[in-house]
Amino acid sequence: MKDSTRCDDVEEKSLQIENQVCFSLYSASNALIRAYKPLLKELDLTYLQYMTMMVLWQSSPITVKQIGDKLHLDSGTLTPLLKRLQDKGMVNKVRSEKDERKVFLHLTEQGIKLKAKAKSVPHALMCKVNMSVEHALQLKALSDLLLKQLTT
Repeated sequence: MKDSTRCDDVEEKSLQIENQVCFSLYSASNALIRAYKPLLKELDLTYLQYMTMMVLWQSSPITVKQIGDKLHLDSGTLTPLLKRLQDKGMVNKVRSEKDERKVFLHLTEQGIKLKAKAKSVPHALMCKVNMSVEHALQLKALSDLLLKQLTT
């Protein structure tokens, strides 16, 4: 009887929200994105637009599919996001001459210039989070491992 009580207790605790890794990750992710908001407001970008611009600053031109793969976004999310960046004058879409199914994104001059303003964002966020670089790197490594485990 004693063992079943212990098992029942473990099962009961496994359904408590404060014991859920997924909820901790979800809450931390939401808080992190909210922390970005005032920093990105100065750039007139949302968090996902900022992530997209980071991909483009690293690799432009790049196909829409490649951006989706890098950001783990489907076309339903990516299409309106890219449209808004295009409307803001940050990117241009160019259909491939060799394969019209491929659409390349190119940074505009305005999109290239925005990179200089964005360079302060990572440092400002680290100051806001007040976490050691070592802890931040550990958190990133564990998050990358979790993503790999869930997607392979």
